[in-house]
Amino acid sequence: MTTTTNNESFNADELEAPKWLNDRFIEEVLSKNENAPELKVLDVQMSPASEKGDHYASVMFRGNATYTTEKGKFSKSLIIKTMPEAEGHKKEMLSESHLFETEIGLYTKVLPKFEQILRDAGDNTRLYVPCIYTSLKPRQVMVFEDLVPQGYEVIRDRESNIEEIKSAFSKLAKWHAVSVHVLHEQPDYLQEFKYGMFDMPTIREDPFVTTGMSKFIAILEDVPELRKYLPFFKNIENDYLDRCGIVLQEYRKNRQPNGYYVLCHGDFHLRNMMFKHNKVDGKLEDVMLIDFQISNICPITIDLIYAIYLFMGVEDRQNNYKELINYYFSEFIATLQKIGFKGELPNSEEFWKQMSQHKYYEIFLLTTFLPLISAFMDKSIDVGDVMQKDEVRMNLYRLDNYIQDAKGVLSRFEKLGYFD
Repeated sequence: MTTTTNNESFNADELEAPKWLNDRFIEEVLSKNENAPELKVLDVQMSPASEKGDHYASVMFRGNATYTTEKGKFSKSLIIKTMPEAEGHKKEMLSESHLFETEIGLYTKVLPKFEQILRDAGDNTRLYVPCIYTSLKPRQVMVFEDLVPQGYEVIRDRESNIEEIKSAFSKLAKWHAVSVHVLHEQPDYLQEFKYGMFDMPTIREDPFVTTGMSKFIAILEDVPELRKYLPFFKNIENDYLDRCGIVLQEYRKNRQPNGYYVLCHGDFHLRNMMFKHNKVDGKLEDVMLIDFQISNICPITIDLIYAIYLFMGVEDRQNNYKELINYYFSEFIATLQKIGFKGELPNSEEFWKQMSQHKYYEIFLLTTFLPLISAFMDKSIDVGDVMQKDEVRMNLYRLDNYIQDAKGVLSRFEKLGYFD
């Protein structure tokens, strides 16, 4: 086995594969998947599966395996996803979480069922890439078919365009619609998926989360035209995380009789999607959603509010978000009708009302997560440093592009009556 090392484009903990991730392990995975006990791995070229900024809540490797079976000699590219083993912030934050149990459940139980419901209704949408191996003990591991040889890629050097946003929203809408149908027909089927962002054991004590508002308030104090918003944000500084938690955990702790609840993706941002464009004319052919580690039942608004900040570019976040989310909602309703949903259909007016009611989640994303977008777009910024170093995070808040973006968002909040 050969491992890529010493490359500044990749996360430090993905430069060298752990000792257990060897030819013997890959041989076990492939022989079980292909039902070929005689399979023999000849070589595996191991390298990081993603670049800096693509993800944080796991460690990922790409294994290009050459092997033989009774049918001949073959090669296959695999993505191996596992928990961090190196001591440090990432391991501490994730070690007691339910991330892998959740994602394994999505790939083995939920998404195959969701796809079959769509198939039965005449819709051939692919919701997930095949997961060919899972394990929780002795270590948490998932192995997938590599989408890159199939023509998919992660968008890293630019913002998403309208066509890509609509394509991803269409797929999300179908997923959400099927989940509503399943919740209506089999209420207990999805109940194990109850661990969202604020259910991670250490999230509420993590400085990345707890210091976001104070850094945002410091910017409001420094920018004269933003000082008018100071009273509102100072007033909520001590309890906005509690209010945000109420939104995120509403289904489990404060279910509303008129609430619209779905199995959400939970981390619906640009780096958790892979797009396939035609190599000749550049036309978009498909988008594949990935990384379902915090999928859970929650208000329908959660993925959509998240998308405004971590999926849409600045122009769409400022001017086109409502049109794009209305597109999502039309696809959501159309899918419910297509799959024969027997409950009462959600209506647009109530949907937008709930979007506004969940403003504290939006405020949390503006004050804590939106600065992180700068780290995603700037390869010189290490996401690990952003998560762990206070001075690095503070610098993100002072970037002109963040301040200008925040001005537009705050103006929209004002028009929506969020500060009343």
